[in-house]
Amino acid sequence: MKLMDHEKFFSAVRAPLFGGRLSITQVNGTEAILAAWLAEPFDPRWLAYMLATVYHETGKTMCAISESLSYSAAGLQATFPKYFNMEQAAVYSRQPRRIANRAYANRMGNGDEASDDGWRYRGRGLVQITGRDNYAKYGISDNPDRALDNDKAIEILFNGMINGRFTGRKLADYFSATGSDWIGARRIINGTDRAIDIAGFAKKFAAAIERAR
Repeated sequence: MKLMDHEKFFSAVRAPLFGGRLSITQVNGTEAILAAWLAEPFDPRWLAYMLATVYHETGKTMCAISESLSYSAAGLQATFPKYFNMEQAAVYSRQPRRIANRAYANRMGNGDEASDDGWRYRGRGLVQITGRDNYAKYGISDNPDRALDNDKAIEILFNGMINGRFTGRKLADYFSATGSDWIGARRIINGTDRAIDIAGFAKKFAAAIERAR
């Protein structure tokens, strides 16, 4: 496979995905993912969907981030309706640590609300891994901030999406010789949340990859 023309790639994504301007952080984060792919190339559609997932999960920054969880009462009820009723949302509003400890308690390998596991194992990285069990899969439960290290974040991204270690669903389930399911692929990460939007992002990344090859 020939090397990708990065100038053409970034020219193709700058306007439709980044509002006409790319920061150094966005370029460097994207370049790191492209470099990992070029080292061991696989289906370009897989790469496009990975880039779209990172674009969504990191709020377009394209670099590993930590979940802030600074929700208003209304935001808590919209995001975590199972864990916060109206009264509870008002009490926990704008308190990220308390929010994490309640929302993520007693699941994903975490202890109860008092254990502080919810905060310790809140979302981090390029795909926002969450919960003690997911951190343990990658050998970083004793140091969860390692999910913010660039190389580790990319390792988690590739391993989780290619091998289905997040939800049991993997890229090969949705992109094969017989077809492309851009919407269904969201199940690799998070059910159907924002599936149509992310499919649209992925198709734009796919067009840019094709242009740059």
